[in-house]
Amino acid sequence: MVARRDEMRVLRQALDRARAGTAGAVLVAGEAGVGKSRLLDELSEIARADGARVLTGRCLDVGQAGLPYLPFVEALGQLPEEVLAEVRSRPALARLLPGAADDEPLEPPGGRGGEDMGQLQLFEAVRRVLTELSHEGCVLLALEDLHWADASTRYLLSFLVSRLRGQRLLVVATYRSDDVHRTHPLRPVLAELVRLPAVERLDLRPFGPAQTLEFVRALADETLPDDVEREIARRCEGIPFFAEELLAACAECGVPTALADVLLARIERLSPPAQRVIRLASVAGRIVCHHRLRALSDLEDAALDEALREAVTHHVLVLDASGDHYRFRHSLLREAVYADLLPGERARWHAAYAGLLAREEGVRGVAAELAHHSMESHDLTTALTASLRAATEAARGCAPAEALRHLERALKLWRRVPDAEEVTGTDEVALLRRAAYHAGVSGEPERALALARAAIDLVDERSDPELAADLRRRYAQEVLASPEGRPAHAVDMIEHAWRLVEDRPASSARAWVLAVRARVLCSLYADEVARPLAESAVLDARASGVAGAEVDALITLAVLDQCRGDVDAACERLVVARDRAAETGAWSVELRAWFNLAANRYEQGRVAEALAVLEEGVRRAESIGMVWSNYGLEVRGLLVVARYALGDWDGSVAAAELGPDSVPGIVSARVPASGLYVKVARGEFEAAGELLRQLRPLAPRDLHVASITGACGVEMALWRDRPRDAARRAVEALQNVDGLQENAAAGLRLAAMGVTAYAELARRARQRRDCAGERSAVAEGEEMMTRLRRVAERVRPRIGMLGPEGRAWIARAEAEFGRLLGRDRPEAWRPVVELFGEYNGYLQAVARWRWASALFGAGDREEGVRQLRLALDTAEELRAVPLADAVRALARRARVSLAQPGSEEPEPRQALDPLTPRERAVLDLVAQGRTNRQIGDELYISEKTVSVHLSRVMAKLGATSRAEAVALAYDRDLLVTAKAG
Repeated sequence: MVARRDEMRVLRQALDRARAGTAGAVLVAGEAGVGKSRLLDELSEIARADGARVLTGRCLDVGQAGLPYLPFVEALGQLPEEVLAEVRSRPALARLLPGAADDEPLEPPGGRGGEDMGQLQLFEAVRRVLTELSHEGCVLLALEDLHWADASTRYLLSFLVSRLRGQRLLVVATYRSDDVHRTHPLRPVLAELVRLPAVERLDLRPFGPAQTLEFVRALADETLPDDVEREIARRCEGIPFFAEELLAACAECGVPTALADVLLARIERLSPPAQRVIRLASVAGRIVCHHRLRALSDLEDAALDEALREAVTHHVLVLDASGDHYRFRHSLLREAVYADLLPGERARWHAAYAGLLAREEGVRGVAAELAHHSMESHDLTTALTASLRAATEAARGCAPAEALRHLERALKLWRRVPDAEEVTGTDEVALLRRAAYHAGVSGEPERALALARAAIDLVDERSDPELAADLRRRYAQEVLASPEGRPAHAVDMIEHAWRLVEDRPASSARAWVLAVRARVLCSLYADEVARPLAESAVLDARASGVAGAEVDALITLAVLDQCRGDVDAACERLVVARDRAAETGAWSVELRAWFNLAANRYEQGRVAEALAVLEEGVRRAESIGMVWSNYGLEVRGLLVVARYALGDWDGSVAAAELGPDSVPGIVSARVPASGLYVKVARGEFEAAGELLRQLRPLAPRDLHVASITGACGVEMALWRDRPRDAARRAVEALQNVDGLQENAAAGLRLAAMGVTAYAELARRARQRRDCAGERSAVAEGEEMMTRLRRVAERVRPRIGMLGPEGRAWIARAEAEFGRLLGRDRPEAWRPVVELFGEYNGYLQAVARWRWASALFGAGDREEGVRQLRLALDTAEELRAVPLADAVRALARRARVSLAQPGSEEPEPRQALDPLTPRERAVLDLVAQGRTNRQIGDELYISEKTVSVHLSRVMAKLGATSRAEAVALAYDRDLLVTAKAG
């Protein structure tokens, strides 16, 4: 491997780590011809020699539309027959491999609530197969030419790589960096992947001048004059493939002048039959099977064999391991040959391929190829029908993005093909409906809504009211499921749908309209409006045999039971709905039931019971391959919160670790967002700050992300002594929450923490005797308190009344309001401690710390010490460093000991120190009364640099003056001078 020793070292180290049990991925980037495939071949040989299992797959140009997931299909197809048989026995994977059943429905049955989770099940199945293979020995998954990967392959790769943990698995993927332009669909995937700790990027750069000459001389084998070797080295510009082609061309015709000449020179010195076969192969794509060349080449078998032998001997084509397929040695060769064809010649050969493929109908992957060749040969009718068959194949193969691409091509052709309905046996509305469905499940909600809207506009409501109603129901359901959906828009659409079927007998369409209507109105209006609708939906669904609508309506009824406070009845309904959903295969609806069961218990403060339900729900999601579905992630997110509330912080952190995910989007962000609670409480501010920056753009679009990031951002600012920043964050978060849902329960926590921030600002203003600052803080705090009381009056709790969590935050806000006004009353903190104790030990400890401060102010030192000791015990057990620091700082200011009677005073733990050593040194000298010039002279820095350091110190401590910075640093035990004094 000339000049690639460093790159090979990186790859071998990654392989060694994988062999030792640390899974990883390497993305090899480089321009065309730089040697990516050669490097991957060398690594594969090394891996095989070391006993690893090597699975290789290649992507093809999307223009030659083949099978979705092609590189994974090819890789899994290399498994031994006994392993392959076991893989085929798994339903999700059976659809990925050839031989899948063709009688599967195009869309999920009504029992699944219109949500296709087949793709997620497939992703999980692939991950599990590779994980199981890695238990037997190290596995190298080599994927080539990602720049041509279809959308489903990109999603699957992202899913797989983001879940690399302890497997003995190494994924190495190559792509052309020069092809991945700003709008290339691979670009955002790469941006997410390179952030993962398990992923390395290896840039394969062209050779330098000395390396190029070394490479050329190694290839030339001392048969060329030195000046020719130097000329070739200069002309190839460090690209190994070009060097090889220049050397081959130079042997007979001298050095060509243009790149196309370089690539075609090898072809032009072959015999006419060989050139014809190569040109014919270029129309097929980079890979072509022997029997197609035989059918189209007009050559006798012996002549064809001779032509192919010549092409293989001269390194233009390479015989596949199967012995039946040929591929171009390099994609650049194929592109150059194809571009050299005359337009008429190209169209004729595309037509010839289309005619041949038409006789192979029924073979998987042929429909997509037929659609491509028909388009290129201008046979629009065949292109339309083949696109529809290709969409069907892609849907059955759990590739909704590819199904959408084929359907959108069919929609473009629809008005250009005479008698399209007669030719295809379908109509444009059905086509739009299918396209909208696949857009929705492939992560393009805006496209789904646009296609659904187009279908609605085409339907004549008078001639087919049920179809028009069902389309509007699907549109409303899509709006309701979208994190950015507008409930009012969903209401308008579902009410219109209901008017169309209101007077009709029970049917599938009517049952679903009723179920979705109940669900929409349940989220907006009172029980008496939505309950009759849900009950009617159950009756209609049972009469028409639509299990999905029935279960969906049962869950809505359970939610309504909770809203009126009948939580036990709600649980009974949810259990029935969960079991019914499991029986009918309505897995997404089943997980919705699991989530509501757990939420029911959690909001009553029965967190341990909720945790048991959540853990069982997660196991169920794993068993059906739906861990990454919307409700699978909702269950996981609540599991993170429940473990945090119960004090199992390590378990909470583990449950929150998902890594970036391409499916399904915003919902997947809620799980790592929930993990922020522990990060902030433990003082991991750098990691928490980075995650907050990543999640902040999603906050205005999702209620869960807005409330969690807002609360954690405020808490982090408070622990870092930045009350002004905390207040700003609270206001911003409340604006996001109100914009998504008025009077949401999440507003109680945010408003309470906002009052805390203003109370701290008011306290500091009093210390400075800043009357104007105090008035401003009190006014803003009173406004925040008014906001909280308004939310408390209007909020619609899930269980009909506020649980201990909501009541605890209201109580805390009232206690903090007393601090805001300068009246920190101990009796106000007792109910806060009691209420938080019902569901969250950490927040109870925070309340104990505040209560102790009020007790010291009232002169009750004995009870204050007891509360501080209890708070410190909890903080140390949870490793909640900021709280432990705050407790010890309060004890020092109150001059009390936290050691238990009869025991020694424990060594104080290191406080969280936001200051750099230089900033601390500057502040220490300020505390000693030095001027900026004196500090600069002592520390050998300029006076201006001292001023910069002081500005940073005051910003970090939330101080407005040098004196206040010293006082705050003393409170936090950050000053050497203060300690000595």
